[in-house]
Amino acid sequence: MTIFHLLRHGQHELGGGVLAGRMPGVGLSERGRAEIAAVADRLAGDGIRALYASPLQRTRESAEIVGTRLGLPVAFCDDLIELDFGEWTGTTFAAIRNDPRWEPWRTQRSLATIPGGESMRAVQRRAVEAMLAISADHRDQTVVAVSHGDVIRSILVFALGMPLDLFGRLEVGLGSLSTIRLNADGIRVLAVNERPRLA
Repeated sequence: MTIFHLLRHGQHELGGGVLAGRMPGVGLSERGRAEIAAVADRLAGDGIRALYASPLQRTRESAEIVGTRLGLPVAFCDDLIELDFGEWTGTTFAAIRNDPRWEPWRTQRSLATIPGGESMRAVQRRAVEAMLAISADHRDQTVVAVSHGDVIRSILVFALGMPLDLFGRLEVGLGSLSTIRLNADGIRVLAVNERPRLA
């Protein structure tokens, strides 16, 4: 059995108006660091044995905060990286919503592909395969995987047996934890979108 705490990075410096995607040099804001510090405190008593992260700056910084608190090194996993948002990377959300290709992406995640980017099916496949590989290396252990909202949603949708087109029904907030358990009987979702409590 492996328990995964899926941690979304904290708030980043661009705020919520721009789609950061895989842009380099997008680090955590002060609030984002506080969010992750609160999560690290919450995880301190859970017997975490390993810590994995997407290699992007905001997830790397988040993982380093957790790793420092828990005394764990960070292992980077390319398959936990953010979606490739192609042409939409660095664009404001207001502009993206005016793109006629946005509506098919929003409503038909099982079929649509981001212009110049990834399909949701490809994201889900790589993310779930990463979880299975990590699980094989950490049987009977609890692991933290620091990733991005849509990547975490894709894992949760798989775990819940939901169609990708219902992807948007799950909230995965900044700095939130969602927890799944993998064992010989299959997969079980233990928690979704547990938000940090800030003073």
